[in-house]
Amino acid sequence: MLFLPGVSNVNKNIFVLPVVVQTLLVAHPVVAADAEIKQKPIISNIPNITDIDLPSTNAELLTPQSVSNQISQETQPEQPTTEPSSTDDADITIEAIGEEDTLPKSTPTYVIEQEEIKKQGANSVADILKRMPGFAINDAGHGADIHTGTYYRGASINQSVFLINGRPINTNINIYHGGTDLNSIPVEAIDRVELYSGAASALYGSSAFGGVVNIITKEGYGQPKVSSSIEFGSLSQNNQQFSYGGATGSLKYNFSFERYFTDNRYRVPVGAANRDAEGFFFNADTATSTYFGNVAVDLDAKNSLSFDITKLSSRRGLIYFGFPLQRDRLDHDGLNAGLSWKTRLGNGENSTLTTTLGYNQDYFSTYGPTVFQGKEYYRTGILDTQQLSARVDHEWKFTPNNQLRWGLDLKNTDLYGDTLSTSPNRIATNETENRSIFTTALFAVNTFKFNENFLVDLGLRQSFDGQFGNYLNPSVGLRYAVAPTIAVRGSWAGGQRNPGLDQLYVYDTVHGWEPNPDLQPETGSSWTAGIDINFSENLTGQFTYFGSSLDNRLGVIAGKWQNIGLVDTNGLEAALQLKFASNWSTFVNYTYTDAKIQTGTEKGLQLGLIPYSVLQTGIGYQNSGWQANLYVTYNSGARRSVFNRTGESPTDFAPSFLNLDFSGRIPITANLGLRFYLENLLGEQYERVNRIYSPGFTFRVGLSSDL
Repeated sequence: MLFLPGVSNVNKNIFVLPVVVQTLLVAHPVVAADAEIKQKPIISNIPNITDIDLPSTNAELLTPQSVSNQISQETQPEQPTTEPSSTDDADITIEAIGEEDTLPKSTPTYVIEQEEIKKQGANSVADILKRMPGFAINDAGHGADIHTGTYYRGASINQSVFLINGRPINTNINIYHGGTDLNSIPVEAIDRVELYSGAASALYGSSAFGGVVNIITKEGYGQPKVSSSIEFGSLSQNNQQFSYGGATGSLKYNFSFERYFTDNRYRVPVGAANRDAEGFFFNADTATSTYFGNVAVDLDAKNSLSFDITKLSSRRGLIYFGFPLQRDRLDHDGLNAGLSWKTRLGNGENSTLTTTLGYNQDYFSTYGPTVFQGKEYYRTGILDTQQLSARVDHEWKFTPNNQLRWGLDLKNTDLYGDTLSTSPNRIATNETENRSIFTTALFAVNTFKFNENFLVDLGLRQSFDGQFGNYLNPSVGLRYAVAPTIAVRGSWAGGQRNPGLDQLYVYDTVHGWEPNPDLQPETGSSWTAGIDINFSENLTGQFTYFGSSLDNRLGVIAGKWQNIGLVDTNGLEAALQLKFASNWSTFVNYTYTDAKIQTGTEKGLQLGLIPYSVLQTGIGYQNSGWQANLYVTYNSGARRSVFNRTGESPTDFAPSFLNLDFSGRIPITANLGLRFYLENLLGEQYERVNRIYSPGFTFRVGLSSDL
């Protein structure tokens, strides 16, 4: 295994990348790589390293029928309730879909598809990710506080990269609202979610210490089709979804709408965050509306254009664990649009050039009362971030044995911040900020396959930042098949995450945190080592050791943003999937994360809000449209870190908990089904994180149709 955590990841020499890319182009004559996407069934003897790619995807764990991505939608059964044949049951693919063929092979690619998303009853991207390997997600489900964290391999949400169709949606906003709010991204327009890491970070950003999450939206296909659902449940929850898609000649289209609401008003124990005088969870209601559209056209045999746009509107109450009774409200409006042109160069088989233009806006407005010397005053804060981006991405199999993916990223970020308070002790912080920053990056990842059993990924990302200068982040990975059914792999990647413009310049009116223009970038590296095993025809497993070392980590000390020091993370990630009988399948995902603070007053402590252990397992059955799925979650509990009651200390952990969820589908007609979700079957009101409690048992029931 290649294990280089001590290698420096910052280099000011802007000439390094072109020289190294030129070196990478001189391929070894015996290097072998296959650039065509192939889908293969699991078999007892895997002949070579290409076949041992084992992205154990939740999308297939509870889905007995798995269809090759090469099969067009027109050739699939029109009725989703059709019982899969025994042949289909055996044809469970093991290779990732989407960009897998052009992504580095030295780390796993996990994928969860639309059918599994529906089975789990996910209402947001946070719901989708919470059952994927490596994730510890506190801010999902009823009463979730968006401040309390989405962590992948110990990295926070802004230390990973989130994309829609390959375009960034992270705006690196950190104050007021906890950055990217995955609870405000509903799922109706989502086709699948892909998770990358390792050398893939060179393709999408130097801040991907955790990984890269790519949300792939739906495209139209075949005859026009209408999908819709309506759902009601506990805590005044209701959800309406509608999607219409199809194709006319070379034109494909899909349009979706989703509306979601829940009041999240339920009883919580004494000492809980945001508990009102009547003992109820207070100010936790959520309402979102999302509109999505996608249009794609094949101009000719080698050229295609696609355009997609997502409009989000979210209104909710804030429930921050740091205050006993918070009444702040949060309005979030988002817009993400992108135009992509893909052209096949040469003979159209070995070289593909993709040019993408994108626009992303996040508008946050928070407002609420503040009390000073017994009197109530009013405060508000606005953050409006707009990003224009452009990307040129060239995938080139320039010899039969070597594949290079390289290109250019351009991004301009404008931030408007406005803070206003009538409280005498905050008037001095009232301000309006207009800030802008331009960043450029050159990237390249080259995959060498030296023989049928051994390949190496080499990656570089050279960044040019208007605020923090120029820096080079290398990455490397390898994969070796030690036996027909066993492959070992390892990766190392350097990274740098720059402070957000808000952390540098904008006062946080909610928490009273001061900005700090002297903040330094977070720098460090991340690494993995793992093994992929095909135990039998129906059992596959992936086991990954991961780690990272991140210096100058950003945090708040005495009410001001500071670089708090060094954090080292080590952990284990395991993903198993088993199909033990016709129409039955099961999965187990386990993550252990030790994120230890190495400097400062909390030296030796686990980072707050990150549990040591998270276990997700499930078993599912489906037949002729009938479905039954049982999911089990174990969480070891996370360090509370703040909002401690009398007699408690920052070293205290929330208690561990075990949770059971059950979902099912009952067919009514060929195209109409009754779906239901029973959540927290044990009815325990466990502490999710930092005195924020679940509501106990809840249910949802609704109808879904495909016409």
